[in-house]
Amino acid sequence: MPNLIETVRIHHGRILLERLHLARLERSCRALGLPNPGSLPVEGLEDGDAIGRFEVSAGGVSFSSRPWSVPEAVTLAVVAEPHRPYPHKTTDREQFDRALEQARAVGAGAGADEPLLLTAAGEVAECARWGLFWWEEEEVCGPALELGILPGVGRARLAELVGPISARRVRLEALAGRSVFLANAARGVVPVSRIGELDVPSSPSTAELASRFWG
Repeated sequence: MPNLIETVRIHHGRILLERLHLARLERSCRALGLPNPGSLPVEGLEDGDAIGRFEVSAGGVSFSSRPWSVPEAVTLAVVAEPHRPYPHKTTDREQFDRALEQARAVGAGAGADEPLLLTAAGEVAECARWGLFWWEEEEVCGPALELGILPGVGRARLAELVGPISARRVRLEALAGRSVFLANAARGVVPVSRIGELDVPSSPSTAELASRFWG
């Protein structure tokens, strides 16, 4: 059985959005039959910011960390790797590893920062390390959870800020002309500047969400 993962932002020894992480962890432990640790202890990170990675297994919890940083914007490549249902954040991430390799190999240069995975039916799903969202006027929209995308902590935080995310089942062309952004619970909200060869318009609403994300 794969282990569960929680990837968090740690600020001066404290897990930001901890209650949302623990709520998701409880649901996933119950669904997969793993013991719920009940807490995510952090030690030795009293100063500054870091990204923490907790791995929860039948044998307990392991922890590692790395420096925290946030990109100004992210470029996406639509990859050939099809999205398969990923309803729990586990170590079974081979599809995302392959998709990242494909995204980085795009073109003759450095490639894209992130892959955008589509379902077998061609519907927009998610990225390898981020949830995908876009604006429709003043409404925040995202792929429907019924597609099997991860119910991310970043998505849960956005819902606290703007209300329920408007779930959509759309093909890639529906994003044309939309302002698109990514969110996760380790780095917050960042705008998407390009999807393939398509430039993505910016929105001041994305910057405003990013400023409120950590509360």
